[in-house]
Amino acid sequence: MKGDSISKIILQLALDILNLDRAISMAKEAVPGGIDWIEAGTPLIKSEGMEAIRELKRIFPDKKVIADMKTMDTGDFETEMASKAGADIISILGASDDSTIKEAIKAAKKYNSEIMIDLINVKNKVDRAAEVQKMGAKYVCIHVGIDQQMKGENPLQDIKDVKEAVNITIATAGGLNSENIPDVVSAGADIVIVGGSITKASDLLEATKTIRKSIDLAKPIESLEFRKYKKEELIEALKKVSSSNVSDAMHRGGAMKGIHTVVPGLKMAGKALTVKTMNGDWAKVVEAIDLAEKGEILVIDTNCGNIAVWGELATWSAFTRGLGGIVIDGAARDIDDLKEIRFPVFARYETPDAGDPKGFGEIGCEVVCGGLKVNKGDYIIGDDSGVVVIPQEEAQEIINRSLDVKEKENRIREEIKRGSTLSKVLKLKKWEKIVG
Repeated sequence: MKGDSISKIILQLALDILNLDRAISMAKEAVPGGIDWIEAGTPLIKSEGMEAIRELKRIFPDKKVIADMKTMDTGDFETEMASKAGADIISILGASDDSTIKEAIKAAKKYNSEIMIDLINVKNKVDRAAEVQKMGAKYVCIHVGIDQQMKGENPLQDIKDVKEAVNITIATAGGLNSENIPDVVSAGADIVIVGGSITKASDLLEATKTIRKSIDLAKPIESLEFRKYKKEELIEALKKVSSSNVSDAMHRGGAMKGIHTVVPGLKMAGKALTVKTMNGDWAKVVEAIDLAEKGEILVIDTNCGNIAVWGELATWSAFTRGLGGIVIDGAARDIDDLKEIRFPVFARYETPDAGDPKGFGEIGCEVVCGGLKVNKGDYIIGDDSGVVVIPQEEAQEIINRSLDVKEKENRIREEIKRGSTLSKVLKLKKWEKIVG
C-alpha cells in the first residue's frame, strides 16, 4: 500500500444500530473474531449522540473508534465534538465545501484525531480524492450507500480508479460480505468496512471470523446470507423471503386485498402472466396455461366475479406445464381436489358454480387484482399471509430490501431466543411518540 503505514487490511465494524446497549453487545461479540476498528455509525450517533463514541472508546480503549458523522457543515465544531468524545477518526462528506473539510482537518490536528472523507455520491471520485489528499485528509471512503446497494451498485471500479491515481489510504463500505470482500481488496481497498453482514448474523463471532478469513486468505467464502442479487437471480432471491418481508420492504404496501390461499402451506414466487376475462368465462384462462412459460404465475382479473373460472382440470394442466401458481380475483372450485394436487392457488372466492368458455378477454394486458394494477412481467409472491405484487421496474431494489428485512428479523429472533423480548430488543418505550 503506497505511502501508508498500515501493514494489513483493516476490518472495520460499522454499528448502524439505533440503541447503544445493543450496539455495544454486538461489538463485544464480534471484536474477538478479528475486528480492528469500531465505527459508531450515523444512525447510532443520531440516536445516542456523543455518548455512543464515549462508551465505545471506554469499553474498547485499544481499538480505533470511528465517528461516522457525515458532516456537511461546521467541520471544525463537529470534529472537535467527536474528538473530545474519544473518536480517533471522523468522517466528513466529500460533497461538502472545501472550507468545511479544511476546518475539520485543522481541528483534527489540534485534538490528535484524523479525517476520513466519505465520497458517497461524489461524481468524480478521483479528482475529489486528490483534492482532499492535498488538504491533508488521511483517508477516503469509497461508499456505496444502502439505497444504492439495493439497486445492485458496487464500489469496485471507483476503488481501482482512485488507487491508481491518488496516494491515499482507501476505505470501502457498502454491502460487503465474505464473498465479495476479496474483490474490493484486490481492487485496492486498505480498510474494509462491514456492517450488516456481521450485525445481522445470528452468530456475530462466527460471521466475523469468516469475513476475517476471507480477507486474510484473499479468497471468497460462500455467504448463505447477506447477498445482493442481480436481475437474473431475482426469482431465486424472492423464494428466500416471505410476502410479509416484501410488504415491509414496500413500506407496508403491495399486498392484494381480499385474495387468500386456497391450498394452505404452499408458497409461490415468479413473474406474472396476466389474463383479463369476464365472470365465469374460463376460455382465456386455460388458453393462457398453454402460453405461459415454466415458473410463470397466472394473474387473473374477473372483476371480482363469483362464478368459478378455475378448477381441478385447469390445475392439472398448470401443474404438468410447470407453472408457478395462480392468482384469481374471482372464484375457484374443486377445492378438495386442489388440495390433493398441492399446487399454489390463490383466489377471492370458492364456489361449486362453474361458468362457460365464451372467449372474451385478453392475455398479457394490464389487469387489476386485489385492488392493485398488475402487468405481465411483474413479480408475484404468495404464501399463507397473502399475495404481494412487485412492479418489474422496481424488482431488484425491492427484493434486495426484502432480504434485508429478513436478515434484520433473523438477528432480532436470535436475541429473543437468548432470553430477551421483542419490546426489549427494539426499546419500544424509548421510541414511543410523546403525546400532549
